[in-house]
Amino acid sequence: MNFIVWIVVGGLIGWVASKIMKTDAQHGIFLNIVVGIIGSMLGGWFVSPLVGAGTINQSDFSLGGLFVSLVGAVILLAIVNLFRRGKVR
Repeated sequence: MNFIVWIVVGGLIGWVASKIMKTDAQHGIFLNIVVGIIGSMLGGWFVSPLVGAGTINQSDFSLGGLFVSLVGAVILLAIVNLFRRGKVR
């Protein structure tokens, strides 16, 4: 059951991050899930120690945990845009 919640929340976080970075038209639902989960891992490594909150990968479904996961997903999309276009939108 936890895996299904992880997929759904990861997809929502990936979708919101793609809306923020204006790359939603380039992604489907599968890539939104991947961006949400991998972005959550990045957030756990880089942002979580700064703010002291967990991520969705660490089973932290608080507002702080969701925010850290979202910031990680936005960072991931910024890195992808940097390599794709040579600039961050």
